[in-house]
Amino acid sequence: MQRLSADTALLHLGWPAPLDANGYVHDDGEVTLVDTGLRYPRRSLREELADAGYSPAEVDRVLLTHYDLDHTGGLDYADLDAPVYLGRLDADLVAGRWDPPLAHPKGWVHRVARELFPLPEDADLRIVDDGDRIGGFTAHHTPGHNPGHTTYVHEDGVAFVGDLLWETDGELELPFWGDSYDRRRMRESVRDLVARAEPFDAIYMGHGIPFTSGGAARLRDFAARLT
Repeated sequence: MQRLSADTALLHLGWPAPLDANGYVHDDGEVTLVDTGLRYPRRSLREELADAGYSPAEVDRVLLTHYDLDHTGGLDYADLDAPVYLGRLDADLVAGRWDPPLAHPKGWVHRVARELFPLPEDADLRIVDDGDRIGGFTAHHTPGHNPGHTTYVHEDGVAFVGDLLWETDGELELPFWGDSYDRRRMRESVRDLVARAEPFDAIYMGHGIPFTSGGAARLRDFAARLT
Protein backbone atom coordinates (compact mmCIF):
# COMPACT_ATOMS: atom_id res chain seq x y z
CA MET A 1 0.00 0.00 0.00
CA GLN A 2 1.15 3.51 -0.78
CA ARG A 3 -0.59 6.65 0.41
CA LEU A 4 -1.02 9.03 -2.56
CA SER A 5 -2.96 11.76 -0.76
CA ALA A 6 -5.04 12.23 2.35
CA ASP A 7 -8.01 10.75 0.43
CA THR A 8 -6.45 8.09 -1.79
CA ALA A 9 -4.24 5.06 -1.37
CA LEU A 10 -2.64 2.88 -4.03
CA LEU A 11 -3.15 -0.84 -3.44
CA HIS A 12 -0.56 -3.19 -4.89
CA LEU A 13 -2.72 -6.07 -6.11
CA GLY A 14 -0.43 -7.94 -8.46
CA TRP A 15 3.16 -9.08 -8.68
CA PRO A 16 6.29 -7.26 -9.81
CA ALA A 17 6.12 -5.91 -13.39
CA PRO A 18 4.99 -7.02 -15.88
CA LEU A 19 2.39 -8.65 -13.62
CA ASP A 20 1.71 -5.53 -11.58
CA ALA A 21 -1.89 -4.44 -10.99
CA ASN A 22 -3.04 -1.28 -9.25
CA GLY A 23 -6.18 -0.86 -7.22
CA TYR A 24 -7.17 2.28 -5.34
CA VAL A 25 -9.22 3.22 -2.30
CA HIS A 26 -10.66 6.73 -2.23
CA ASP A 27 -12.29 8.13 0.89
CA ASP A 28 -14.43 11.26 0.57
CA GLY A 29 -16.64 10.30 3.49
CA GLU A 30 -17.72 7.28 1.44
CA VAL A 31 -15.11 4.58 0.82
CA THR A 32 -14.74 3.63 -2.83
CA LEU A 33 -12.57 0.80 -4.10
CA VAL A 34 -11.48 1.19 -7.73
CA ASP A 35 -10.56 -2.19 -9.25
CA THR A 36 -9.68 -5.27 -7.23
CA GLY A 37 -6.52 -6.72 -8.79
CA LEU A 38 -5.56 -10.31 -9.46
CA ARG A 39 -7.20 -13.32 -7.84
CA TYR A 40 -3.84 -14.41 -6.38
CA PRO A 41 -1.67 -11.31 -5.84
CA ARG A 42 1.50 -11.17 -3.82
CA ARG A 43 -0.50 -9.46 -1.06
CA SER A 44 -4.25 -9.91 -0.85
CA LEU A 45 -6.82 -7.19 -1.32
CA ARG A 46 -7.83 -7.70 2.30
CA GLU A 47 -4.22 -7.11 3.46
CA GLU A 48 -3.78 -4.02 1.30
CA LEU A 49 -7.07 -2.57 2.51
CA ALA A 50 -6.01 -3.18 6.11
CA ASP A 51 -2.74 -1.34 5.52
CA ALA A 52 -4.76 1.60 4.20
CA GLY A 53 -6.88 1.52 7.36
CA TYR A 54 -10.03 -0.21 6.11
CA SER A 55 -11.82 -3.50 6.49
CA PRO A 56 -13.86 -4.97 3.62
CA ALA A 57 -17.02 -4.11 5.55
CA GLU A 58 -16.11 -0.41 5.40
CA VAL A 59 -16.07 -0.33 1.58
CA ASP A 60 -19.21 1.46 0.35
CA ARG A 61 -18.86 0.73 -3.38
CA VAL A 62 -16.59 -0.92 -5.93
CA LEU A 63 -15.94 0.74 -9.28
CA LEU A 64 -14.58 -1.59 -11.95
CA THR A 65 -12.94 0.14 -14.90
CA HIS A 66 -13.39 -3.03 -17.00
CA TYR A 67 -13.58 -6.81 -16.96
CA ASP A 68 -10.06 -8.22 -17.03
CA LEU A 69 -8.82 -10.75 -14.51
CA ASP A 70 -6.16 -8.39 -13.15
CA HIS A 71 -8.87 -5.84 -12.31
CA THR A 72 -11.75 -8.03 -11.12
CA GLY A 73 -10.04 -11.06 -9.54
CA GLY A 74 -10.01 -9.79 -5.97
CA LEU A 75 -13.80 -9.69 -5.79
CA ASP A 76 -13.88 -13.41 -5.00
CA TYR A 77 -11.74 -13.22 -1.88
CA ALA A 78 -12.35 -9.97 -0.04
CA ASP A 79 -15.90 -10.62 1.27
CA LEU A 80 -17.04 -7.20 0.12
CA ASP A 81 -20.63 -6.30 0.94
CA ALA A 82 -20.92 -3.37 -1.45
CA PRO A 83 -22.46 -2.69 -4.86
CA VAL A 84 -20.17 -3.35 -7.82
CA TYR A 85 -20.30 -0.97 -10.79
CA LEU A 86 -19.28 -2.04 -14.30
CA GLY A 87 -19.68 -0.50 -17.75
CA ARG A 88 -22.67 -1.79 -19.69
CA LEU A 89 -20.81 -3.43 -22.56
CA ASP A 90 -18.38 -5.21 -20.25
CA ALA A 91 -21.33 -6.44 -18.21
CA ASP A 92 -22.74 -7.81 -21.48
CA LEU A 93 -19.40 -9.51 -22.14
CA VAL A 94 -19.35 -11.20 -18.73
CA ALA A 95 -22.99 -12.29 -19.00
CA GLY A 96 -22.56 -13.74 -22.49
CA ARG A 97 -24.79 -11.16 -24.15
CA TRP A 98 -21.83 -10.07 -26.29
CA ASP A 99 -19.34 -12.49 -27.79
CA PRO A 100 -15.88 -11.01 -28.32
CA PRO A 101 -14.36 -11.58 -31.77
CA LEU A 102 -12.29 -14.71 -32.16
CA ALA A 103 -10.14 -12.89 -34.70
CA HIS A 104 -8.55 -10.98 -31.81
CA PRO A 105 -6.40 -12.86 -29.26
CA LYS A 106 -8.16 -11.13 -26.38
CA GLY A 107 -11.47 -12.48 -27.64
CA TRP A 108 -10.30 -16.02 -26.93
CA VAL A 109 -9.06 -15.02 -23.48
CA HIS A 110 -12.35 -13.39 -22.54
CA ARG A 111 -14.50 -16.26 -23.79
CA VAL A 112 -12.57 -18.66 -21.57
CA ALA A 113 -12.21 -16.26 -18.62
CA ARG A 114 -15.91 -15.50 -18.29
CA GLU A 115 -16.64 -19.24 -18.03
CA LEU A 116 -13.87 -20.03 -15.55
CA PHE A 117 -13.71 -16.76 -13.62
CA PRO A 118 -17.07 -14.98 -13.74
CA LEU A 119 -17.97 -12.24 -11.32
CA PRO A 120 -19.24 -13.65 -8.01
CA GLU A 121 -22.83 -14.87 -8.27
CA ASP A 122 -23.85 -12.85 -5.23
CA ALA A 123 -22.29 -9.60 -6.49
CA ASP A 124 -24.69 -6.66 -6.40
CA LEU A 125 -23.84 -5.64 -9.97
CA ARG A 126 -24.88 -2.17 -11.10
CA ILE A 127 -24.64 -1.17 -14.77
CA VAL A 128 -22.75 2.04 -15.60
CA ASP A 129 -23.45 4.25 -18.61
CA ASP A 130 -21.57 7.26 -19.90
CA GLY A 131 -22.22 10.33 -17.78
CA ASP A 132 -23.60 8.47 -14.76
CA ARG A 133 -22.94 10.06 -11.38
CA ILE A 134 -21.88 7.65 -8.62
CA GLY A 135 -21.32 9.56 -5.41
CA GLY A 136 -18.61 12.10 -6.20
CA PHE A 137 -17.60 10.30 -9.39
CA THR A 138 -18.63 10.84 -13.01
CA ALA A 139 -18.37 7.82 -15.32
CA HIS A 140 -16.89 8.34 -18.78
CA HIS A 141 -17.20 5.57 -21.35
CA THR A 142 -13.67 5.16 -22.75
CA PRO A 143 -13.82 2.11 -25.04
CA GLY A 144 -10.99 0.52 -26.96
CA HIS A 145 -9.10 -1.59 -24.46
CA ASN A 146 -12.46 -3.23 -23.71
CA PRO A 147 -15.83 -2.31 -25.22
CA GLY A 148 -17.23 -1.16 -21.87
CA HIS A 149 -14.08 0.34 -20.40
CA THR A 150 -14.96 3.20 -18.06
CA THR A 151 -12.92 6.03 -16.57
CA TYR A 152 -14.12 7.50 -13.27
CA VAL A 153 -13.36 11.15 -12.58
CA HIS A 154 -13.89 12.39 -9.03
CA GLU A 155 -14.89 15.93 -8.24
CA ASP A 156 -11.78 16.18 -6.03
CA GLY A 157 -9.72 16.30 -9.25
CA VAL A 158 -8.68 12.67 -9.65
CA ALA A 159 -9.12 10.51 -12.77
CA PHE A 160 -9.07 6.74 -12.37
CA VAL A 161 -8.32 5.65 -15.93
CA GLY A 162 -7.87 1.89 -15.58
CA ASP A 163 -6.24 0.53 -18.74
CA LEU A 164 -7.09 3.43 -20.98
CA LEU A 165 -3.48 4.40 -20.28
CA TRP A 166 -0.40 2.82 -18.78
CA GLU A 167 2.69 4.46 -17.31
CA THR A 168 6.14 3.32 -18.42
CA ASP A 169 9.40 5.08 -17.49
CA GLY A 170 7.55 8.22 -16.46
CA GLU A 171 5.53 8.49 -19.67
CA LEU A 172 1.94 7.73 -20.64
CA GLU A 173 1.32 5.08 -23.27
CA LEU A 174 -1.51 3.03 -24.73
CA PRO A 175 -1.72 -0.66 -23.82
CA PHE A 176 -0.33 -2.88 -26.58
CA TRP A 177 -2.55 -4.13 -29.40
CA GLY A 178 -2.77 -7.76 -28.23
CA ASP A 179 -4.34 -6.62 -24.94
CA SER A 180 -6.75 -4.13 -26.49
CA TYR A 181 -9.61 -4.71 -28.89
CA ASP A 182 -9.41 -1.43 -30.78
CA ARG A 183 -6.47 0.95 -30.46
CA ARG A 184 -8.10 3.46 -32.82
CA ARG A 185 -11.02 3.76 -30.41
CA MET A 186 -8.56 4.04 -27.52
CA ARG A 187 -6.99 7.07 -29.17
CA GLU A 188 -10.44 8.56 -29.67
CA SER A 189 -11.27 7.86 -26.02
CA VAL A 190 -8.14 9.67 -24.85
CA ARG A 191 -9.01 12.72 -26.93
CA ASP A 192 -12.62 12.59 -25.77
CA LEU A 193 -11.60 12.44 -22.11
CA VAL A 194 -9.40 15.51 -22.59
CA ALA A 195 -12.25 17.36 -24.30
CA ARG A 196 -15.11 16.71 -21.91
CA ALA A 197 -13.98 15.41 -18.53
CA GLU A 198 -14.29 17.50 -15.41
CA PRO A 199 -11.05 19.24 -14.33
CA PHE A 200 -8.55 16.88 -12.73
CA ASP A 201 -4.91 16.99 -11.74
CA ALA A 202 -4.09 13.39 -10.80
CA ILE A 203 -4.17 10.36 -13.11
CA TYR A 204 -4.33 6.95 -11.50
CA MET A 205 -3.89 4.08 -13.96
CA GLY A 206 -4.16 0.32 -13.69
CA HIS A 207 -0.49 -0.33 -14.38
CA GLY A 208 2.55 1.78 -13.65
CA ILE A 209 3.26 4.67 -11.31
CA PRO A 210 0.35 7.11 -10.81
CA PHE A 211 0.75 10.81 -11.47
CA THR A 212 -0.40 12.68 -8.36
CA SER A 213 -0.09 16.10 -10.01
CA GLY A 214 0.18 17.55 -13.49
CA GLY A 215 -1.85 14.67 -14.88
CA ALA A 216 -4.22 16.71 -17.02
CA ALA A 217 -1.35 18.54 -18.73
CA ARG A 218 0.41 15.23 -19.39
CA LEU A 219 -2.77 13.81 -20.85
CA ARG A 220 -3.31 16.82 -23.11
CA ASP A 221 0.25 16.56 -24.41
CA PHE A 222 -0.12 12.83 -24.95
CA ALA A 223 -3.43 13.25 -26.78
CA ALA A 224 -1.92 15.89 -29.05
CA ARG A 225 0.82 13.45 -30.10
CA LEU A 226 -1.55 10.61 -30.96
CA THR A 227 -1.98 9.88 -34.66
